[in-house]
Amino acid sequence: MRQRSVNGIAYDCDVLVIGGGIVGLSTAYAITRAAPDTRVMVLEKEWGPARHQTGRNSGVIHSGIYYRPGSLKARYAVRGAAEMVKFCAEYGIAHAVTGKLIVATERGELPRLHALVQRGRENGIPVRELGPAQIAEYEPEVRGLAAIHVGTTGICDFVGVARQLAEASGAEIRYGAEVVRIDRRAALGVAVRLGDGDVVRARMLVNCAGLHCDEIARLAGDEPGMRIVPFRGEYYSLARPELVHGLVYPVPDPAFPFLGVHLTRGTDGDVHIGPNAVPALAREGYGWGVVRPRELGATLAWPGTWRIARRHWRYGAGELRRSVSKAAFAVAVRRLLPAVSEDDLVPAAAGVRAQAVLRDGTLVDDFLIREGTRTVHVLNAPSPAATASLPIGREVARRALGALGGG
Repeated sequence: MRQRSVNGIAYDCDVLVIGGGIVGLSTAYAITRAAPDTRVMVLEKEWGPARHQTGRNSGVIHSGIYYRPGSLKARYAVRGAAEMVKFCAEYGIAHAVTGKLIVATERGELPRLHALVQRGRENGIPVRELGPAQIAEYEPEVRGLAAIHVGTTGICDFVGVARQLAEASGAEIRYGAEVVRIDRRAALGVAVRLGDGDVVRARMLVNCAGLHCDEIARLAGDEPGMRIVPFRGEYYSLARPELVHGLVYPVPDPAFPFLGVHLTRGTDGDVHIGPNAVPALAREGYGWGVVRPRELGATLAWPGTWRIARRHWRYGAGELRRSVSKAAFAVAVRRLLPAVSEDDLVPAAAGVRAQAVLRDGTLVDDFLIREGTRTVHVLNAPSPAATASLPIGREVARRALGALGGG
């Protein structure tokens, strides 16, 4: 992309997006759709798109049933689910609208299940309540006291979506481009230095760096007021995929942003089981053997980390036990799927959730987008961000273009 001079200053692009996951690429796509003359560049430190959260999740198009009515998550997930199905159909990307079951296996979960029914209805989501016999009509091997069927949930290939967004956006995508320094001047825009020494100049910066979004915000001179505390989600594949027909979830604990160990038949026919949620020892810590002292030190130095630990240590202890013990993980799965044995669980690739945590230990529940001078930062976009990526991208694009138009 050639430089363009604005008010005597040479810029490589108008909007520079940091992060080549599905949210960053959706933002680039939305900007070029809304303002075709806007020059957009995307910087991704990996050598391809969607290498982290986007490419390491359950592949589920979420309905929006879990999220507080009126929240960004609720509005964007409901809207985004329909748009994602349409996008996949338009571009021939593997997907299916399968519906899913949320199953209560203990009496204490029944009030929470009924609350989900009400929340689904408030969010405009079709929900059907089921008894034990009706559960078996959908999933013969699943057992529960009651369940709800959510018809708008689906599955898709989010990596394929990210690749298509990159192609359709018309933006310049630079892979292997790690950001090491940001120099921002209100009147002059931003200059970003890369690991190879190259410098990219832009009028506007958009931070969609996921696991590193708080670090990028601070490099830009904006204090985000939160830190990313990484949680690893570990998965298994089911050796007997015929045991599960579709998507089966437990009733989630509302105190946590995690949905619990669930069963997901993907677009490839494999059934994934998981994830749990354990502390990761690095931002990209996909196993216990991956430790990055600087990143771990920064996590431990954040007061919110210790407040989470004190508040939720019992929950965390159970997750850690399932991480180190396959037998314990199998026990958790058998609550939903009694026929599963430990031998049925085949280790699969893990993911890491970029969870924003406030200083007081609050786990940020909703999407979090903040603006600075010449910057827009996406600071909390874990699940269901992939589902909601098209509406999120439009919102970020709106803010970026608004700031660009203002000078």
